[in-house]
Amino acid sequence: MTIEANTSALPPLSAQTGNLRPMLEWLARRAEPLVISLGAILAGLALFSVVIVVIGKSPADLFKLMYTGGFGSWFSIQNSLSRAAPLLLTALCVALPARLGLVIIGGEGAVVLGGVAAAAIALPFIGSAPPIIVLPLMALAGMLMGGLWIGAVGMLRHYRGVNETIASLLMAYIAIALMNHFIEGPLRDPASLNKPSTAPLPAEYMLGNIPGMDVNWGLAIGVVACIISFILIEATSFGFAARIAGGNVRAAQIQGLPVGRLIVGFAAIAGSFAGLAGMVEVAAVQGSANASLAAGYGYTGILVAFLARHNPLAIIPVAILLGGIDASGGLIQRRMDLPDATVLVLQGTLFVVILLCETFYGRFKIFNPDLWKRTA
Repeated sequence: MTIEANTSALPPLSAQTGNLRPMLEWLARRAEPLVISLGAILAGLALFSVVIVVIGKSPADLFKLMYTGGFGSWFSIQNSLSRAAPLLLTALCVALPARLGLVIIGGEGAVVLGGVAAAAIALPFIGSAPPIIVLPLMALAGMLMGGLWIGAVGMLRHYRGVNETIASLLMAYIAIALMNHFIEGPLRDPASLNKPSTAPLPAEYMLGNIPGMDVNWGLAIGVVACIISFILIEATSFGFAARIAGGNVRAAQIQGLPVGRLIVGFAAIAGSFAGLAGMVEVAAVQGSANASLAAGYGYTGILVAFLARHNPLAIIPVAILLGGIDASGGLIQRRMDLPDATVLVLQGTLFVVILLCETFYGRFKIFNPDLWKRTA
């Protein structure tokens, strides 16, 4: 009789399932980008393996060296984290405008000009102001220059109807030309003979490394930037308005949302992060503004952003993964006698596969929340 009483006290099975429905719907929405992104990575690696076999090399050896060079030791991990630092910031330059439906791929321009602006603002203060003042000024100068540069892309898109993808890409080439002009002309250090550059920063004005690690503070700056961006998008009215405008611009305009300010504002914020990446390269890696600023971080950031599905928090692990792949390039070149561009070819293969996998979103019923509603 006691057993019957306890059994009768339990809620019906349908009610139990109904209580799980919100959690199942949440899991379904979050699992789809994770599964498809992982599938895209595996498919890209498999496709690249075919290329390696064709040229007479072993894919197993390649992936083993890739792991060893990127994550096989503490030295390798620190090298990967150092390379991931600028990718965190350049990926945000792609991910934030993407929430508004904008495809901006010219973050490289903001990186190089941000680095030049940071070096230029530091030169008059070296020796006359302490590093605690100069470094924030460099960061502000880099962010302001990057924000203005990519913000101009947003203005062209909204006010003149210019395609932001083409505009940002063309402006990146203009930015690199401007960088070369300044470091080879007005800002050139006369002592830099073989490689034109600005005057080098003294050691005390460099950004330095995180305590206990051989990784510069750019990594911490990038992680904080990703967290702030996630909060901006998910927990503020500004971010909510951007998501609405990204879903349907016409509907956002009917609701009275300031679409123009959203486009220009998000483009400027995105550009400021890329400009900050340029400042980090100058203050933590190069020590001056030179041609090495155009290292392709802005373009690799596109791959990071797409792999992370433009989620600022997902950018963190993806950037570390891509940083590890990039760090293994030298080891692969030496051990397997492959070109240095092998890693770039792998990244290009991954990017193409990721674009193809975009067509799979919404096609799997198991990830459809309506399925859980029908089964509840």
